[in-house]
Amino acid sequence: MKAGIFSKEYPPEVYGGAGVHVAELTRFMRELIDVDVHCMGAPRDEPGVYAHGIDPALAEANAALQTLSTGLRMAHAASSTDVAHSHTWYSGLGGHLAARLYDIPHVVTAHSLEPHRPWKRDQLGGGYEVSSWSEKNSMEYADAVIAVSSGMKESILDAYPRIDAEKVHVVLNGIDTEQWQPRDQGLLDTLGVDRNRPIAAFVGRITRQKGVPHLLKAASHFDPSIQLILCAGAPDTPEIAQQTQELVAALREERDGIFWVEEMLPKDQVQEVYTAADVFVCPSIYEPLGIVNLEAMACETAVVASDVGGLPEVVRDGETGTLVHYDEADEATFEADLAEAVNALALDAAKSKAYGLAGRARAVESFSWSTIAAQTVDIYRSLV
Repeated sequence: MKAGIFSKEYPPEVYGGAGVHVAELTRFMRELIDVDVHCMGAPRDEPGVYAHGIDPALAEANAALQTLSTGLRMAHAASSTDVAHSHTWYSGLGGHLAARLYDIPHVVTAHSLEPHRPWKRDQLGGGYEVSSWSEKNSMEYADAVIAVSSGMKESILDAYPRIDAEKVHVVLNGIDTEQWQPRDQGLLDTLGVDRNRPIAAFVGRITRQKGVPHLLKAASHFDPSIQLILCAGAPDTPEIAQQTQELVAALREERDGIFWVEEMLPKDQVQEVYTAADVFVCPSIYEPLGIVNLEAMACETAVVASDVGGLPEVVRDGETGTLVHYDEADEATFEADLAEAVNALALDAAKSKAYGLAGRARAVESFSWSTIAAQTVDIYRSLV
């Protein structure tokens, strides 16, 4: 059997959780079956990986149309595959067309859902209607849909009631705990972080769904001893970039120990940030699962996270971290509760240490990529 993986992201061009998922899933599935990858961006040197660019005639077109043109190229190039597996709306058209052209099954993994991210309508204009159509089309006509959490399965069936619930399989995201583990090589000294004071950390993109403004507002209520390492870049829009800059500047005026890293850090330095932190904070307002929480847990770091989406399936409240209720109608309470939870853990070294050790144990036991790869291949085999 040969699977064709369709994805916008693939190393070295990875900027989000879906890209991490595709890279790790591919690596472990190749121990079981043949896998080709059809991705976007610059040419790759890795065997079996094919990068597809946009149609030059659409160089000035809406970005959503440009993306759909890569899907046509993916489908054309995937004639030797036995099953098409697409990830996110970006590659959904490629997987859908490959299935129709070559009479093979199409599997879709849902990492997020366009109907549950309405703020993208303002961000993308008409492109949001195109991305929503592409996702709906690929999801509803897929032979199987993979949800990365039970919460995500519920969201899929809510957003797309035409999908038969029996076609939706829950296969959790994973973490390679041999790669992700505690590490310290001196990044904190370079940043100027005081190792004798408590540390809270965030790692992620600056998008509305990641809740960065909520974290920055909550940080004004952190205990004065707590430092914040904010590894946040790649803003979705100029507006959210400006908002983040203003909130960071205001925070720095009232307290010290605010370290903002805007560039994408290499994996080993991200591990250093997780390892150094007493608490990793995930203030997302929308999160199907949240691989960053698994990364932090694998580095023995306690987690404070919102209770949205699949996060309660990752973070065990009172065991590996603290869950904070998010209510869109009462964001001020969410921010206050977030600060209270961070203070309670960051100032209690024994508890944060115990949560961190329990978090790594949970990552090792429950989120193995080898298990996830085997479950995915089983779904393929049920279809061919």
